[in-house]
Amino acid sequence: MAQEYPLPRFHFQVDWGGAKISFTEVTGLDIQTEVIEYRHSDSKDFNKIKMPGLRKFSNILMKRGKFQGDDDFYNWYNEISNERANNRRDVVIRLLNEKHEPVAVWKATRCFPTKITAPDLKSDANEVAIESIEIAHEGLSLVR
Repeated sequence: MAQEYPLPRFHFQVDWGGAKISFTEVTGLDIQTEVIEYRHSDSKDFNKIKMPGLRKFSNILMKRGKFQGDDDFYNWYNEISNERANNRRDVVIRLLNEKHEPVAVWKATRCFPTKITAPDLKSDANEVAIESIEIAHEGLSLVR
């Protein structure tokens, strides 16, 4: 039976290198194909033809609350900066249903951190401290 309503986006899980971490937000799950335009000199058509080119992937941005003693973002960032080719990870993002079962799964391959943002600090704020990590990757696929 087909589902009557679209899936809510607030129930998801992120697995990055063996650790399952709770995030408040994940963005950047998109794929784009560049367009190649071409026209050969003796074409009878006075327009270009279009062909699919290389794929492009946006960086993935993940946000979560800051916990005391949790330096995973910085540890991974330091591992990558010291050993450029090693310590890349696959990141798996699962959209879950009300039974906590995955209904859509995205896998980003050979990820490495490109940017870490510490929480904004404000003396009169009444909010949770949120940190973020931006990761680059070599491919995004929908796992079936």
